[in-house]
Amino acid sequence: MSTQDFAIIVFGALAGGFVSGLAGFGTGLTTVGIWLHALDPATAATLTLFCSVVGQVQSIPAIWQHIEPKRVLPFILPGLLGVPVGLWVLAYVDPTLFKICVGLLLVGFSSFMLAWRGQSSLRWGGRPADGVVGFFGGIMGGMAGLSGALPTVWAALRGWGKDEKRSVFQAFNLTILSTALLSHAVSGRVTGRLVIPILIALPGTFVGVWLGVNVYKRLSDRNFSDLAMSLLLLSGMTLLFSLR
Repeated sequence: MSTQDFAIIVFGALAGGFVSGLAGFGTGLTTVGIWLHALDPATAATLTLFCSVVGQVQSIPAIWQHIEPKRVLPFILPGLLGVPVGLWVLAYVDPTLFKICVGLLLVGFSSFMLAWRGQSSLRWGGRPADGVVGFFGGIMGGMAGLSGALPTVWAALRGWGKDEKRSVFQAFNLTILSTALLSHAVSGRVTGRLVIPILIALPGTFVGVWLGVNVYKRLSDRNFSDLAMSLLLLSGMTLLFSLR
């Protein structure tokens, strides 16, 4: 491995870890575009998944006291059922159509939330509605690794504070991403060629997450909401521009 490739992996890990520690999601959004300059797509995807799980585990103590089973389990349990459905649907759905639909949803919603400075407080649906969001979040996680998008949108509509929001979509993401990583391992995608990239990426991930969590603690509810919506906007734009 060249010195340049080494530096690219370290920088990607640091950036991805920082975003994950700061927002509770977004590792893949940050790292893949960087690591593809040094790694093949399959290695970059699995390394991103691995570092995502590591970052989630490292940062979750920051919001551990805010995780309430009665709030997060209605998302997580249906989400786990949605992962294999997403993997199955992936074989039949047009990837371009999927990207367009999800991209437009994320861009439209996040733009609206950033422009409208009012406080959302949607009470409709209760836990059954949370379960539907979790199920489709699991499907999106199985299809494209976008497990956090719908729970993040739904948490914003619910009008929760930053800790309540993050407790939901970070606990959800950790569960779904761990399941996806296990699927990668079972399918043989976790091989010896990942050892060196993992050893290089882990220190940067640890440092980035630590920095991100410390910045997160200083954010207000409004600042955190704007940050989450900005990341969703960037994610949606990335999906749409990738169609070219």
